[in-house]
Amino acid sequence: MRIEDRAGARTIVLNHPPVNALSFAYCARLLEAIEEAQRDPAITALIFTGANGLFSGGADVNDFNGEPAPESKSVRDVVGALERAEKICVAAIDGNALGGALELCLACDYRVATPRSKVGLPEVKLGLLPGAGGTQRLPRLIGARAALEFMLEGKSVDAATALELGILDEIARGDVVNAAIALAAGPKRRVSARAATLGNGITMQAVPFVVSQAHKMVPPEDRGGYAAHKLIDAVEASVELPFALGIAREARLFDELVRSAPSAALRHLFFAQRELGKIPGLPAARALPIATAGVVGAGTMGTGIAIALAEAGIACVVVDADDAAIEKAKQTVFGMFAYRVQKGKLTPEEAWKRGQSILFTDDFAQLADADVAIEAVFESMAVKKDVLARVDAIVKPACIIASNTSTLDIDEMAAATARPDRFLGLHFFVPANIMPLLEIVRGAATSPQTLATAFALGKALHKTSVLSGNAFGFIGNRMIFDYVAAAGALAEEGIPPARIDAAMTDFGFAMGPFAMVDLSGIDIAQQIARVRPDVVTARTKVLDRLVEMKRLGQKTMAGYYVYDRAVGKGRQPIHDPEIDALFAREAAAAGIAPRDASDDEIRERLLRALADRGSRLLEEGVALRPGDIDVVCVYGYGFPPYHGGPMWYAAHEAAARV
Repeated sequence: MRIEDRAGARTIVLNHPPVNALSFAYCARLLEAIEEAQRDPAITALIFTGANGLFSGGADVNDFNGEPAPESKSVRDVVGALERAEKICVAAIDGNALGGALELCLACDYRVATPRSKVGLPEVKLGLLPGAGGTQRLPRLIGARAALEFMLEGKSVDAATALELGILDEIARGDVVNAAIALAAGPKRRVSARAATLGNGITMQAVPFVVSQAHKMVPPEDRGGYAAHKLIDAVEASVELPFALGIAREARLFDELVRSAPSAALRHLFFAQRELGKIPGLPAARALPIATAGVVGAGTMGTGIAIALAEAGIACVVVDADDAAIEKAKQTVFGMFAYRVQKGKLTPEEAWKRGQSILFTDDFAQLADADVAIEAVFESMAVKKDVLARVDAIVKPACIIASNTSTLDIDEMAAATARPDRFLGLHFFVPANIMPLLEIVRGAATSPQTLATAFALGKALHKTSVLSGNAFGFIGNRMIFDYVAAAGALAEEGIPPARIDAAMTDFGFAMGPFAMVDLSGIDIAQQIARVRPDVVTARTKVLDRLVEMKRLGQKTMAGYYVYDRAVGKGRQPIHDPEIDALFAREAAAAGIAPRDASDDEIRERLLRALADRGSRLLEEGVALRPGDIDVVCVYGYGFPPYHGGPMWYAAHEAAARV
C-alpha cells in the first residue's frame, strides 16, 4: 500500500499483487490508513486507486472458506469506515474494480475511471450477493430495477456503459488521480443519503409486483437460484427499509449464503479452475506464438473450431476434399457471423474481417505456414493416421499438430508423424465455437513447450482448458460412458428412460442421459460399444435393435425418443412407449427381472457411477485432481455447477446426506 499526499488530498494506492485483493489482512491495513487520514486535519479528501493498472479484483474468496477470526477486518469494515468519514472520498478507477472493490467505490462520494476500466458485482456467480453495501447503495445510485439486473447478470461492464448506467460520474481522459482530486472539490454526497427508487419512472406502488416478477424470472432455489432469490430480497430491502436496516438485512442474507452448500460448491469450482494450469513436475516452458492455424475437416467440429480461431483473431485454413462439406461450412460461418451482427455483438466490418480470415480449400499445401494444425476428421484411427501423416509432411518443423479425437490413442497417432514431441490432443466440444471446455491430452512424448502452447491457445480461444492423460475417452467421455451405462442398466431393470432422464434433469442436468445419447447419435454409441465392450457395457441388445430400426437419435428424428420438427425445432424429446416396450422385451430375453426404483435411487446410481469412475481416473493418473474432473463434467457435460461436480458432490453433499 502506498500513501501519497497532494493538495490536501491523500491518495491510498491499493498494491496487493496479483489482483490487489481485499483480503482480511489487507483490509485491516486499509482500515488503519483510512482512520489515520481521518485524524489528520491537513487532509480534506481521500482518493482510492490501484497499482499496476488495476484497481482491485475485490475480496479474497479464500477468506470465505472458514470462520473469520474475531480481530479480522473485511471490506464491510472498510466501507463502514468510509460511510462514517467526514472527508470527501473519491474512487479513481483504472482497470478492473470488481465485487468488494466496486462496493468500496460505491461508498465514496464520486467515482471516476479511465476509458479501459471495467466494473462489476459478480458475487452471484459464486452463490453469494454483494455483502458490503452493494445491494443497498447501487439501487440508490441507478435505480433498484437496473441495479438488480446488473447484479443478477454478474457481468463486468466497460467504463462507457458504467457511465451511462450512472455508476460512474466521469471518465478521465488524462491522469485518473488528477481527475479524482478535481472532483474532490465538490460537496460531500454519500450514496446512502439518497432514497432508492425502482427507476424508469416506475412508481413505488409497483414494488410488490416487480419483486414477484423478479422471483419468477430466476431459477428455483434448489435449481441454482438460491443466491438470486436472496439477492432480490436484499434489493427489495433497499427500497422498503431505511439504509441502516437494509444493510443489516444484506449482512444476514450474505452470511446465510456464504454458509450454504450451493455457494461452497461454486467456490470449489472457482478454485478448481485456478488450479487447472498448474501441472506438477512440468518444467517451465515458454508458449510458441500462434498467428495462423490449419484445420483438416470441414464438418461440424472443424467448422466450429475455425470460427473459434477466427473470433480469437487467428487466421485459419480449413482443408477438406468434399466440395459439399466446404459449401456447408461456408454457409455456417456466414450464418454465425451474420447472427452476431444481428445481435449487436459484432459490427458488419468486424464480421466481414473474421469471415475473410478463414480460407476454405482442398489443397493440403495451404497448411505449410500454420503454427498449429488440428485434425478434425472421422473418428477412425486409420483415417486419422493417414491425414496426420500428410499434414506432418507439409507443415513447417515448428508447427504443433493436434488431433480432435474424443476417444482414440494419442500416442498411436503421434507415431504417424515425425514430431511426437509436438503432438497432442485438443478435444473440443460441439459446438466448438460455443462450448467452453477444451481437453488438452498429453501424449508420452508431448513436450512442455507444446503443452504450454496448447494452454495459451485455449486461453486465446476463451476456453477452460483441462489437462488429461492419454486414455480411452480421456476424462469427460470416460466418465460419461459409465454414467450412460448406469442409466442403461436401470432401463433394463424396467425403469422407463423418460423417467430416468426426468430424475437427472430435476437434479439440474440440462438433459438426461438418453436424450444426450440421442443428440450425439445412437450409431456412435453402438460403434464404441463394439470397439470397447468393456467400456460401453450392456446386458441387452437394445442399441443394436435401435440401429436396425434406423432410430439413430435426433438426426433421424427418432432414437430413445421421437422428435417433431414442429416442437422445439425438432430438438425436444417426446416420450415413445415403444422404447419402454423394447427394453422390456430385451430384458426378458436376457433374463433380467423387472423392478422399480425411486428417483433418489436413480440419481444415486448415476452419480455414484460418475464418482467411482472419477476415482479410478485419479488412481490411473489420467486426471490430476478431483477438481479437474468436476470442471470437465460441469463445463463439458452439463453437470449442475451448484452441486460442484461429481467428485465434490460425492465428498460433500452425498456424504452429508448419508
